[in-house]
Amino acid sequence: MATLWTRWLLSMLLANLLNCLAQGLPVAPSPPECSIPCGEKNNCVDIHCNPGLDPRNSTEYSLHWEPADSEERQGISGNTSDWIIRRVQFKRGKLRVWVQAKNQYGSAKSPYSILNTEHILKLPPPKIASHQESFNIYWNFTCDDMDDTCGLFLRCCDVRYRTEAEQDWHEDEDEDDLSYTMDDPQPSTVYEFQVRCSCGKCLRSDWSAIHRLRSTETAPVGVLDLWQDCDITQQGSDCALTWKKLPPTCGLILGYEARLSYNSTLVLLNVSTAEPKGLLVCEEIQCHLTSSLKDVSSVSVSAYNAQGATVPSYLTLPILGKEKTDQAIHVEMNEENLTVSWDSPSQPSDNLKEHVVQYKQAGCPSGQGFDWVKATTNQTTALFKGQYKKYTPYQVSLFTISHGNEVHHISSVIRYSLEGYPSAVPSFKVFSIADTQVTLFWESVPLSKQSGVILYYQIVVYSGVHRQTVHNASASPQHENTYKLEHLNPEQNYEVRIRAVTAAGPGANATAKFKTKHREDYAHRILPIVLVVLSVLVICFVIALCSIFGRENKMCLPSFYYKVPDARNSHIFKNKHMINDSLGWICIPLFEPHPKISLLEVVEIRSRVFKSSLEKASDPEGLTRPVIGDECSQMDSQDDKREEAVPEECHRADHRYGREEYSKMVDSEEERDRKEENGGDCLSSSEEDQSMSGYEKHFMPTVFELRV
Repeated sequence: MATLWTRWLLSMLLANLLNCLAQGLPVAPSPPECSIPCGEKNNCVDIHCNPGLDPRNSTEYSLHWEPADSEERQGISGNTSDWIIRRVQFKRGKLRVWVQAKNQYGSAKSPYSILNTEHILKLPPPKIASHQESFNIYWNFTCDDMDDTCGLFLRCCDVRYRTEAEQDWHEDEDEDDLSYTMDDPQPSTVYEFQVRCSCGKCLRSDWSAIHRLRSTETAPVGVLDLWQDCDITQQGSDCALTWKKLPPTCGLILGYEARLSYNSTLVLLNVSTAEPKGLLVCEEIQCHLTSSLKDVSSVSVSAYNAQGATVPSYLTLPILGKEKTDQAIHVEMNEENLTVSWDSPSQPSDNLKEHVVQYKQAGCPSGQGFDWVKATTNQTTALFKGQYKKYTPYQVSLFTISHGNEVHHISSVIRYSLEGYPSAVPSFKVFSIADTQVTLFWESVPLSKQSGVILYYQIVVYSGVHRQTVHNASASPQHENTYKLEHLNPEQNYEVRIRAVTAAGPGANATAKFKTKHREDYAHRILPIVLVVLSVLVICFVIALCSIFGRENKMCLPSFYYKVPDARNSHIFKNKHMINDSLGWICIPLFEPHPKISLLEVVEIRSRVFKSSLEKASDPEGLTRPVIGDECSQMDSQDDKREEAVPEECHRADHRYGREEYSKMVDSEEERDRKEENGGDCLSSSEEDQSMSGYEKHFMPTVFELRV
C-alpha cells in the first residue's frame, strides 16, 4: 500500500516539474531573413540577417549557419549585436541558416532558411524625379553590372502611390519602364510616390524615399461647412464663426471672404491665410474668425484660390437657449467614442433640411475641443471619434436647419467620458433662523470642478454628535439653491453638512453651524393686549354714551353717586371758587366745566339719644375724616391721601326719602363759621336742624350712615 502511495506522489512531482519546465522553455524564433546589400558601386560583401526575437531579456539568441549541401559546419556565430555573417565566414553557394534561443529551462531553434548567396543580392533603391506638367515620375536603375550574378533577366520595378491624406498605398507593377504617369489625378492634390526595383533573380531593393507631386490646381469646388463655436455658457458674445477646411483636392486656399450682417449693416472681411492679421486662426481641420458675433444676425463665407472661389455658404445665427422642444437627446460617452441619438420630431416638417449635432469641451478656447456633424432628416444618430478627457464636462447640443437656413436650438446636455467625485460647494450658510426651522443657502459647484453630472445635493443635519436627518435637494438649474429645515428643537445647537453627489459618489463636505431661537409664547402676550384693547373700547363706549345722554340727564354717574347734587342748582355755589373733585373721571356734558366743590366737614356728635350705639362704633382716638358722598365716594376720597384733616359733624337722622327740593335750602358760610367757633360742640337734634341748611339736610350723610 505504501509503495503505491509513493509511486503516485513521485508521478505527481514529476508531472509538475515537467509542466514548470515546459512553461519556462523559450519560444522558438521565426526563421531569419537575410540578404547581401550592395553599395553604390555594387560592393556586395557580407550577409545581413534580421531574426525574429523573443522580447524576454532572460533569453539568449544566436545566429547559426552551415553549408546546405555538406555536413561540414563552419562559422557558427553567436553574435547578437549586428547579426552579420562576414564574407570570410562562408563560401559561395547555398547556406542553411537558423536562430537558436536559450535560457535556464532549455533551448529552442527556429526553422531553417536556405540561402543562395548568388541570389540574395539587394541593389540600392532608385531615386525619383518628376515632370509637374504631365504629372509623370521617372527614376534611374540599371542591371548591366549584375547580369553575371543575377542571371540574364530584365529588371523589374514596382510603383506605389497615395494622396497626402491617405494612409494606405496603391501599387502598380511596371516591368522594364523607368517612368510612371498617373491618369486623371485629382486636381490640386498632393500625391506621394515610392519605387523599388530588382535585377533577374536577385532580391528587390528597398522602397525609395517618398517623392511628392501636386496635381494641376483648379478653382475650389463645393461649399464650406459653416457653423458657430460658442462658449459652454451659451452667451452670444462668446461665439466665434468657424468652418471646416476644404479637402486638398480643392487646391491651395489663399484666403476667405466673409460677410457679416448686423440687421441693416453689412460688413465685408477678406482674410488671407498667409497674412491673417489676427483675424483668422486655422488649426488642423478647422478655421475660425476671432471677431465677436455679438448682434450678428447672419453670415456667409467663401474660400478662394488663384483659380477662383467656392459658392458662399450661408448661416443664420440661432439664439441659443431660447427654443426648446420635446425632442430629447441621448448621449453615450467614453474616452474614445461619443454617440448621440435623438427621437424623431413628434410633428415632422417639410421645411426641415438637416440636423446638426455638436460637442464643446468646457473651458476650451474657440477652435479647440469642439466639433460638429450634420445629419439628414432621416438620421437619428451621430458618432464622434476622438480622445475625450476624464472628469471633463462636454456640452452636447442638437440643432435643426430649415430650407431657409434658419437654425433652431433643440436641446443641450452635459456629459463626461468618465465621472469622478465633485468638489465642495464654494459657499454654504444659514439664510434665516427661527425657533423650529431654518433656511439654508449654497452656491452651486462650478462646472469646471464638478467632475461629473451632479445628481443632487445631500444635506445631513447633526444635533450634537449624533446625526439626526438626511435630506436630498434638487440640483436642477431651474431649482433655487435653498432648502428649508423644519421640525427643529428651539434653543438647540445644530451642525449642517452639504455635499454634491455624482454617479461616482458624494464629494467633499461644506459645513455650517447655527442655534435655533427661543420659542415665543405668543398666548401670554396676546391675552393682555386683547384685554387692554377691550377695556379701551369699553371706556370709549361709555364715554360715547355719556356724550350722547349727558345732555338730557345732565350727569351720567354710577348708581352709588345718586346723592351728589348738581352744583349749578345751588345758588350759594354761584360765583364761588370750586376745588377739583378726586372723582375727575365722572363724565359730565362737554360744555360744562368740572365744578370745584368745597370739602364739607362732617363732625361726629355724641348724642345722648344714640350714645350707646354710637359709643360702640365711635373712633377711639376721636379722629375726624373727610367724607364726600356715600361709601364709594368715601373710599375714593381715602385713596387720594389728602393731607387735610377736618372735624366730623354731629350725627343727624336720615331723611333719604321725602326730602325737600334743594332749591329751597339755604346754606351759608356764616353758619359754618359759627359752628367752628363753638369748638365743634355737639348740638341737639333741634339745634342741628336749626343750624343746618336745607341743602345740607337733604344731601349730607348722617353720622349713623357713616358708622353703618
